[in-house]
Amino acid sequence: MDRRYAILDVFTDTALAGNPLAIVRDAEGLDDAAMLSIAREFNLSETVFVLPPDNPAHTAKVRIFTPGRELPFAGHPTVGTAIHLANERFGDNQADDVDVMVVLEEKVGPVRCGVVLRSAGVAYAEFDLPRLPKVADSAPDVKAVAEALGLAEHEIGFGHFPLSVADAGVPFVIVPVNGLEAARRAAPSAERWASVFSSGGCLDVYLFTAEVERPGATYHTRMFAPTMGIAEDPATGAAAAAFAGVLHRYGQLTDGSHSYRLEQGVEMGRPSLIDLEIDVADGALHAARIGGNAVVVAEGVLKV
Repeated sequence: MDRRYAILDVFTDTALAGNPLAIVRDAEGLDDAAMLSIAREFNLSETVFVLPPDNPAHTAKVRIFTPGRELPFAGHPTVGTAIHLANERFGDNQADDVDVMVVLEEKVGPVRCGVVLRSAGVAYAEFDLPRLPKVADSAPDVKAVAEALGLAEHEIGFGHFPLSVADAGVPFVIVPVNGLEAARRAAPSAERWASVFSSGGCLDVYLFTAEVERPGATYHTRMFAPTMGIAEDPATGAAAAAFAGVLHRYGQLTDGSHSYRLEQGVEMGRPSLIDLEIDVADGALHAARIGGNAVVVAEGVLKV
């Protein structure tokens, strides 16, 4: 059976940067094993399979696979798929900017995405977090985490930020790193990774530092998920969503809206920019949004 597919670079306005995403259309009839095999064939950090929605008021049902497993939620697949579906429906012959609302049914629940299709320029999508992040009260041992990342213990932690674990659909160990040089030097140890992180049930690591490379960026970030088949990810919306909880708990945020721009993928030669907005009301995290650009780099037919 012929199934259409597209490959988009997400969280970038430039082709061959950002985080590549495969989107498989006409995915009816594919079982879990077939989807996982196709994801391994594309060998990208995530592949999305588009299905008819369970609720006809929604745009589509989507399933998200890494080369290793299915995810209940992920950011760059959400942004890329929303832009792809909106552009397919409204992008032809547009003379003006078009605002489109897309609702994707993901395992985590319905995700509302606002898409701007620009008549001159790159499309942009922003989605509401379907689940507000939670920050755990415990975290792995700092010394063990430092060793698993090839860093010294004193390089973990800065300001008010401690090592923490947060989850907005996918859990991450959130590692504050004291400086850009240390962040660049971080390299996962295959020998120590599982023994350090598996006891807490969280094997994926998102590190950040307040030193940045690009003007306008707020934090420099990296994400490692070797157990998902991802040695390093160039842009990770699900990690940014979890990070929102850390920023709220430890960032001393006042009531109101707070905007951040997260640079990622620099060390991989795939620079990405993720926009994160956090709303605080009466001291509590009220809402959060993630946004970014995406560009189409390939289209074709999958013959399976």
